[in-house]
Amino acid sequence: MRREVRLSGFGGQGIILSAVILGRAAALYDDKYAVQTQVYGPEARGGASMGQVIIDDQPILYPEVTDPDIYVIMSQQGFEKYGVRAREDAIMLIDSGLVHSRPRCRYCDIPATEEAKSVLGREIVANIVMIGALVATTGVVSRTAIEKAVLDSVPKGTEELNAKALQRGFDLGKRACNL
Repeated sequence: MRREVRLSGFGGQGIILSAVILGRAAALYDDKYAVQTQVYGPEARGGASMGQVIIDDQPILYPEVTDPDIYVIMSQQGFEKYGVRAREDAIMLIDSGLVHSRPRCRYCDIPATEEAKSVLGREIVANIVMIGALVATTGVVSRTAIEKAVLDSVPKGTEELNAKALQRGFDLGKRACNL
């Protein structure tokens, strides 16, 4: 069960942290093998950012994502740079308020940034909303594993906010996606 996940957005959205959390959930709490890599521009904040995670039941012999089957895209620039050539049978979760293009593959609009801002009062947790939607939609890791990995990875004092953001993502993923 090899899954190759590519997450993209702009620097400052927590794309790299999302990839780390996803890999941690798989390796530490779902008893799977995982490899995480990342790329970001020299601008760091504002430039294109991309994280990738391979999750498998078997040891991962080649740690490079070569053919992603799952995408999480949180910016138009991220879509144009890393998502536009997604294969037709891939699944893509798109932050519907920030990505205006639509792919050829199956996709799901998740208003992560808008929900984080309007419902949770903190745009900074939009990445956690997207992680919740990703898990609810694809089952790439278990819900229990991602809950533990999020709480292990976020700054102390923000656990409650991030738990609410994750739950919001679970709800949006279930409601918005029929893949």
